[in-house]
Amino acid sequence: MRAYEDVTGRTLPAMLQRQAASFGDRPFLALGESRWSHSDAWREAAGWAGALGLAGVGRGDRVAVMCSNRIEFVQLFLGCGWLGAVTVPVNTASMGPQIAYYVADSETRLLVMESCYLARLDGADFSGTRLEMIWVLDDGDPGLALPRSALGIPVARYPAAAEPLAPAAVQPGEPLAILYTSGTTGPAKGVVCPHAQYYWWGRNTAEILGIGGADVLCTTLPLFHINALNTLAQAALAGCQVAYEPRFSASGFWAAMHTRRATVVYLLGAMVPILLAQPAGAGEKSHKVRIGLGPGVPAAAAASFLQRVGVRLLEGYGSTETNFVIATAPDSPRNGVMGWLRPGFQARVADEDDAELPPGEAGELLLRTDVPYAFASGYFNMPQKTVEAWRNLWFHTGDRVVRDADGAFRFIDRIKDAIRRRGENISSFEVEQVLLSHACVAAAAVFPVQSELAEDEVMAALILHPGQRLDPAELAGFCDLRLPKFAVPRYIEVVEDLPRTENGKVQKYKLRERGVAAGTWDRAAQPGGVGRPPERTGRP
Repeated sequence: MRAYEDVTGRTLPAMLQRQAASFGDRPFLALGESRWSHSDAWREAAGWAGALGLAGVGRGDRVAVMCSNRIEFVQLFLGCGWLGAVTVPVNTASMGPQIAYYVADSETRLLVMESCYLARLDGADFSGTRLEMIWVLDDGDPGLALPRSALGIPVARYPAAAEPLAPAAVQPGEPLAILYTSGTTGPAKGVVCPHAQYYWWGRNTAEILGIGGADVLCTTLPLFHINALNTLAQAALAGCQVAYEPRFSASGFWAAMHTRRATVVYLLGAMVPILLAQPAGAGEKSHKVRIGLGPGVPAAAAASFLQRVGVRLLEGYGSTETNFVIATAPDSPRNGVMGWLRPGFQARVADEDDAELPPGEAGELLLRTDVPYAFASGYFNMPQKTVEAWRNLWFHTGDRVVRDADGAFRFIDRIKDAIRRRGENISSFEVEQVLLSHACVAAAAVFPVQSELAEDEVMAALILHPGQRLDPAELAGFCDLRLPKFAVPRYIEVVEDLPRTENGKVQKYKLRERGVAAGTWDRAAQPGGVGRPPERTGRP
């Protein structure tokens, strides 16, 4: 029996207290200059709960955090969980309008920001929100002047930990975090993640990867995503160590894994082709990595990765709203599939009326759990969207899949009008709203087209107002100031009309099928183009 199979609680405070009692002084966390043992984790949580309490943060209050992979993120996440408050991670690529939306929608009281992102607040409007305080991670920089948009909101440097507090008596179903996921026909939705969902994320992933006390988990992914945040739970439950790198670097990846003595790594779709494009080197073979998690990695790239560097990547399926419900294993009978259903979950491939389809027929993947609170409890302040997504007591993923006769699930495509690029989900609706705010644009349709790597590129088809002319480069620059970099369209095409249904809805599947035309403007083909991903992924 592995350590994490002996369950004593499904809340963050219970997990922290159990790991301290079970694993004591074993190494737990390496991030920047900080090194924690398993016993340190609950003390850090209690001290930062004290600091939050002194600032007036209480049980159920929301604390938004916008910073890179640094120890303060973990301090705040654990402190909020210990106190019963709710962490709202903010993607560090967010610009002013997105930051203001997350703060307003989540009813955040305290915003914690790294000083390098303060200039983003120029485009934010906090009027009418519940924001009461901004803490700045300034690394000793004395300049704490805020942009005009934030005037009137008290600002302070990030404080020190305070007198430790006793853990709040939180229940497994209480919210631990609100994680924003891109909408398709509306703004991003705040997924309410309860304590028990976080526990099951950690336990399921640890079981899939066979994690034990001797492992070193190492990730270059950003902490504001569940993938990286989940590694903290895996290490806490299994009694091993997790190491966070500041960012993904293709040229420095294997050196970092060697330095950390990593045994388990975490990669996303496009990262593996990027690593394989690097010149082969001795570091690819001298590591200690025994296995990796690689959801969305193309099968051919995963096979090349195994042959070249000796690391098997496991596939799987999970979303912010659900859990790690489908996965392969090192001894899976075949490749090229998402995997097989995990214990404790149910899955159905259904038609448009939610009727189950037979094996071999493509339909929407519907999911539910046998375990209380292993899934998200809904979308924050969006009851209608919650009911729509969880209708008939199944969560509707919006992904089209096939279930084969042997029970394996294969991904076909997205039913939702969503785009995935550089490991980020992009709302076509949000990109369209920015495009429509440009004086020349009368109508816009944003959709995915095939990337040279894995995942998608963003394309926009536009109709202009009569008499207007458009410089695509100027429009891309317009978007740069209003959208995360990963969401800015690479391809822009001006068209006379858009394909529509009889009731006027744009038929984006026809645009996707047509793809990039000969006259389409391609940002990557321009001087200084950005068609291929930079070394820093998930960053502005």
